[in-house]
Amino acid sequence: MNFSEFIQNFAEEIGGQYSEYDESKSVLIIPIDDFRFQTVVGEIRLLKHYDKTAIEFSSKVCPATEDIDLELLLRENTKFCHAKFSIVDGFVRVEASIFIETVSEELLKEIIMEVAKMADEWEYKLTGMDVY
Repeated sequence: MNFSEFIQNFAEEIGGQYSEYDESKSVLIIPIDDFRFQTVVGEIRLLKHYDKTAIEFSSKVCPATEDIDLELLLRENTKFCHAKFSIVDGFVRVEASIFIETVSEELLKEIIMEVAKMADEWEYKLTGMDVY
């Protein structure tokens, strides 16, 4: 699978925007509805713990501050299918990854949309705004 080509085609399919960062990293702007959009970064990377290559998608939710109920986020993780909350570089994010050897295009589309929708939903719940 050509990752950049797949991401570009998917962006066109959903009326989103695509920007290639490099051959292993792309940025998608996903339309959530008529007025809301969510940025999702897709990246091919080696997961050293498994010694396997994976595709990872992530989207910022909001800055990680002390007033965020982390227990609530952990409990909400159980409601996601592919995605999970994480804290990276001072931000709450929604992320999902899958080994490249087992992926299909349909599954990638499903994962991307879950990451975008959950990040947008929680961004609004936690901030009341559409920032990322």
